[in-house]
Amino acid sequence: MAKLAKRRISPETVDDENPEWTAEDFAKARPAVEVLSGLFPKTVAATMLKPRGRPRKEVTKAPVNIRLSPDVLDAFRATGRGWQTRVDEALKDWLKSHKPATHG
Repeated sequence: MAKLAKRRISPETVDDENPEWTAEDFAKARPAVEVLSGLFPKTVAATMLKPRGRPRKEVTKAPVNIRLSPDVLDAFRATGRGWQTRVDEALKDWLKSHKPATHG
């Protein structure tokens, strides 16, 4: 794999129409939600401000580290994508008929 050539920014290649921001520019900056509604119709501004990606769930799962025996792990992983969800479902199903013992 060829290495990329190191490039240096030269004063000749600086974009005069888009100069680097100064402290004054940052002080004058306003959030898009304040600016777009004045520049575009409300429906267009709302579309531009709509968050991307899938909506967040109200109840999310907590990330944890858990040690599983290799055979259990292999069996769930062999089921393909979503295997962690199936582990979660199996544990929920177990809780329906068992009361976890408290240790401590």
